[in-house]
Amino acid sequence: MDKLKRSLDISNMVIEDGEESGNGASGKAGETLCCASCGIAEVDDIKLTTCDANYKLVRYCSDACQRDHRPQHKEECKKRVAELRDELLFVQPESNHLGDCPICFLPLAIDGSKRVMMSCCSKQNPSLKRKCPFCRHPVPTTNAESDANRMKRVEVNDPVAMRQMGIRRYSEGDYGSAFEYLTKAAQMGDVEAHDYLSLMYWKGTGVEKDEEKGNYHAEEAAIAGHPEARFNLGSIEWNNGSKERAVKHFVIAANLGDDKSVEILKMGHLRGLVSKEDFAAALRAHQAAVDATKSPGRDAAAAEQARRRNAK
Repeated sequence: MDKLKRSLDISNMVIEDGEESGNGASGKAGETLCCASCGIAEVDDIKLTTCDANYKLVRYCSDACQRDHRPQHKEECKKRVAELRDELLFVQPESNHLGDCPICFLPLAIDGSKRVMMSCCSKQNPSLKRKCPFCRHPVPTTNAESDANRMKRVEVNDPVAMRQMGIRRYSEGDYGSAFEYLTKAAQMGDVEAHDYLSLMYWKGTGVEKDEEKGNYHAEEAAIAGHPEARFNLGSIEWNNGSKERAVKHFVIAANLGDDKSVEILKMGHLRGLVSKEDFAAALRAHQAAVDATKSPGRDAAAAEQARRRNAK
């Protein structure tokens, strides 16, 4: 069903060797706070407000002062906003965006073939029960029954069901409807929807091509622990020549269990771009993330799934 290519093309990736204003700052304890524009100090009858964009980098006594100071503050503000975004972007998530199975409490595998999406309640699990282990609804036996279940979830604004409908519409070539469903799902916090929207914006499929919007949606997904989105961001940084930022992305994705990122880090290590210690640490973290998703029950489910495929 999912015909949307999830990873960016890295065939062209080449591994190579490779002033403060002081006004209006938030201040330390005991310092007097001043308006960045007029310099008036904060006293009992004068309260300063901060610039919302950069988290207390500067303060103003009025909207007029903020407007007057904007030409001086604009570049500094943009730089600070980018720094704060990077601080958020390059934090290692505790787990991937799927989280843990609410039944066995083990992390869900990022490999979609090892998970089952229940159309009746939009939950995922690694089992193949005849009834949904969450809501006890019988597992659908036909695509029509599955679609009917999913539409019921869409009608109650289930973001996962909306994302699934978006993927279905995309595979059918209805890019406009796909974009609407995915946008609604992303607005309600669905991480996978952000990932798909990033690809649509990057490729200009169904929407006007917009690299900035594509980056935004990929970053939102990556911050939430989406390994594929993180890998894509690393690929873009690498192709743009930002090797250090790219390696950061690949390390975080590898730590979440992403196989492709491990391969890229391996190439980088062989060319001297990734240290032996960093590569070894990423390799250990990757293996730990993969091992954490394994259990005898899941192995049995995988064997049963393989048996059913061979029986068809």
